[in-house]
Amino acid sequence: MAQTSVILRLELNHEQVTFGDVAGVIAQAGGDITSIDVIRPGKASSVRDITVDVTEAAEARVIEALKQREGIKLVNVSDRTFLVHLGGKIVTQPTMPIKNREDLSRVYTPGVARVCTAIHEDPKKAYSLTIKRNTIAVVSDGTAVLGLGDIGPFGAAPVMEGKAMLFKQLAGVDAFPICLDTKDTDEIIRTVKAISPIFGGINLEDIASPRCFEIETRLAEELDIPVFHDDQHGTAVVVIAGLLNALKVAGKRMEHIRVVVNGIGAAGVSICKMLLAAGVSKLVPVDRDGAIVQGETYANPMWQWLAKQPQVEAVHGSLKEVLAGADVFIGVSRGGLLAAEDVQRMAPGSIVFAMANPTPEIDPEEALPHVRVFATGRSDYPNQINNVLVFPGLFRGALDCRARRINEPMKLAAARAIASVVTDAELNEQYIIPSIFNEQVVVKVRHAVVEAAILTGEARRIPPDFR
Repeated sequence: MAQTSVILRLELNHEQVTFGDVAGVIAQAGGDITSIDVIRPGKASSVRDITVDVTEAAEARVIEALKQREGIKLVNVSDRTFLVHLGGKIVTQPTMPIKNREDLSRVYTPGVARVCTAIHEDPKKAYSLTIKRNTIAVVSDGTAVLGLGDIGPFGAAPVMEGKAMLFKQLAGVDAFPICLDTKDTDEIIRTVKAISPIFGGINLEDIASPRCFEIETRLAEELDIPVFHDDQHGTAVVVIAGLLNALKVAGKRMEHIRVVVNGIGAAGVSICKMLLAAGVSKLVPVDRDGAIVQGETYANPMWQWLAKQPQVEAVHGSLKEVLAGADVFIGVSRGGLLAAEDVQRMAPGSIVFAMANPTPEIDPEEALPHVRVFATGRSDYPNQINNVLVFPGLFRGALDCRARRINEPMKLAAARAIASVVTDAELNEQYIIPSIFNEQVVVKVRHAVVEAAILTGEARRIPPDFR
């Protein structure tokens, strides 16, 4: 159950209640007091801010119990998560102050005209003379926000702001949220192309499948800057990173395992493609109608592509049926699909990545006794598969070498770099993937991405540390 933290401003009538009474009411309703601040002391009454950790279900019970108790007046309820979003979470600021006319003349008119002319004569100078060299657009139409679905561009904005924060804090990349009020594929492509001159890369985010495939493909072909749909490729990169280490723990090899992937949408398709690139020879993609079978015909172009791959099995069946004998299960679908008996029928030393959020495909407590390695997309269990491990370092590298695009070798290099952060001495069933706050993640991913870009001819600049 998801935890939240609320601040309750209470006015207490000391003739009727003590603070001990307040604490008892909160505890009985399921809250945990973490801090107390006296706002206005007094003998007859006082006002206090009480910070309480609660589950989402318990929050309503705590509030109602306090309202019902004589001597307690609930003045205000503030959700700490909402408080950090007040006014937005990012700002822009200049790199130098403008203190006098001379400063003004250099950064704006008339001095800026010389710089504009220089860029006009040689557009490549935009990388050295504007913010293009270090700025990413985080673009969304808000149609597939994780766990929320189609909530539109306004609802999606806090997620995009948060992503911009992570870009800056973890990799020093400036990023700006672009939330588009359209679901039209052509209009999204035209808009992104039109705003692209100021950006060094495009991070597509939370765009529904299957439109996301065409949007990314066309933009990557028509722009000369990297375009990366994080919901597809970010997830796939971290899955491969985790799988590389999980296979070490289980004593298995990539080319020998049989893998079942459930949920063949944006992330699922990319995971399948990366599994094939990494050497998997037995793959069973599964969606709600059952296994995608080699040789069959499908209306979905991505499913049709998978059906043509020789590594995809020609076996029909439901998820539970095809899971029998599998070495690896990777779920990017919905919660509660599997039970203990289903994973018990997998091959010995099985690996389960149940990444549906907030409820995994199988309850961790139910699965753990029967699998060798278990991972989820949640932060309250070990082995969290989190895209934040990928996109900061990947774009840091792509910007530093001015990559034209982000190709499969660059993504596979990023996956191997993430896996390498966990040393052999540290590696175990509970630790196959590093923390997002491990400073080596961005460093290693950036280096691997630059190296792969240079080797595959996508780099237009060689960073000084590679010369």
